[in-house]
Amino acid sequence: MSTAPPSPAAATGTRARAAEWVAPLCWVAVLLDGFDLVVVGTVIPTLRTPEEWGLSGSGATAVITVGLLGMMVGALTIGTLTDVVGRRRALIGAVAAFSLLTLLCAFAPNAAVFGVLRFLAGIGLGGCLPTAIAMVNEFSRSGRSGRATTTIMTGYHVGAVATAALAIVVIPTLGWRAMFVIGALPALVLVPLMVRHLPESAGYLLAQGRCAEAEEVARRHGLTLDDAPVPAGEEGATGAAATVRTLFTAGRLRNTVAVGVTSFMGLLLVYGLNNWLPTIMREAGYDLGSSLAFLLVLNVGAIVGLLVAGTVADRVGARTAGMAWFASGALFLALLSVRLPTAGLYAMCFLTGCFVFSAQVLVYAFVSAHHPPQVRATALGWSAGAGRIGAIVGPVVTGALVTAGVAFPWGFYVFAVVGVLGAIGMSTTRTR
Repeated sequence: MSTAPPSPAAATGTRARAAEWVAPLCWVAVLLDGFDLVVVGTVIPTLRTPEEWGLSGSGATAVITVGLLGMMVGALTIGTLTDVVGRRRALIGAVAAFSLLTLLCAFAPNAAVFGVLRFLAGIGLGGCLPTAIAMVNEFSRSGRSGRATTTIMTGYHVGAVATAALAIVVIPTLGWRAMFVIGALPALVLVPLMVRHLPESAGYLLAQGRCAEAEEVARRHGLTLDDAPVPAGEEGATGAAATVRTLFTAGRLRNTVAVGVTSFMGLLLVYGLNNWLPTIMREAGYDLGSSLAFLLVLNVGAIVGLLVAGTVADRVGARTAGMAWFASGALFLALLSVRLPTAGLYAMCFLTGCFVFSAQVLVYAFVSAHHPPQVRATALGWSAGAGRIGAIVGPVVTGALVTAGVAFPWGFYVFAVVGVLGAIGMSTTRTR
């Protein structure tokens, strides 16, 4: 089936409306992931004081890890359900659930209840990322899926930087519980806006055989529905079990494994660096202020790198760009082990952020570009789920190096090896 686009004037107006709502709403949903990346780290020092819960080191690690486990479960389950119940319903439900459970974290009476709420909130949040990426890609213009993916992921790092800055002001004056109240507040505006303005994906409707509805969405938003051939074994992929099985058929097994390994390496780097870079730099002899500044520069570099990576991916392909980004990230990670003048080290942190964090997002761009609508969100969810395992492993491995007193320079050497493995993993994918 092929549907002709509307007239140029009408298409311009409808595309503007799509861009006005779909991308910003999904961007804010991804921003919540960035909030969650750093919020627990900002409150842990307070929770370890005798005046609060007196968390031990292992207790603090458990609180951090349990949220990541929830996000892994959410990515695997909600990402799959998205291909069954629809992008719109899954994204709205995930945002509402995460926000409500985040609010409840503010009223947790002890660490055990807090940990349970963090796990449940993580399930909702874990479903946001794959669903939002699938949605934005399906409303982007043809040939620009790389830019669409990397642009929306800037929300992740904007959220992380904003939350860290907010914590400096909020925790000393209002207390740690206020951070979770603030984290839930966006839902008061975001969920009603999603209910009113977020359309269902035409690609999902078409994959479900709802052709008339798909044509109407395409007409309203200036999209074109193409006659994309459905690979063998995917014609009946309408249930959760069927869509998951599709990823492990002979035609997709190689990419599923390669993408899973690459995503594991990518998020191992993201979470390992975000959690331990200040500590590693202090071990190298830099003061605390400089160490925190290195982390800020790293995330600013990530935002710039995402914008550049999307354009490059649309020109040369997400696979080629991903290999280059992982390899470049490995190079700059190794160079961070060299003692440089402060200005040179800031430049190196910036370039490391440009390549390391963008590399993982290019994995999502590749997955989105090389899976049909009926399994796209499932594939993104499984990719993100494998990555969340790396997100758990990264801080643990780096923490062990810090405990052993060898994080500088060996932590950067380990990270560099992980970057090389990510490049190799990306190289084993097939674009068919």
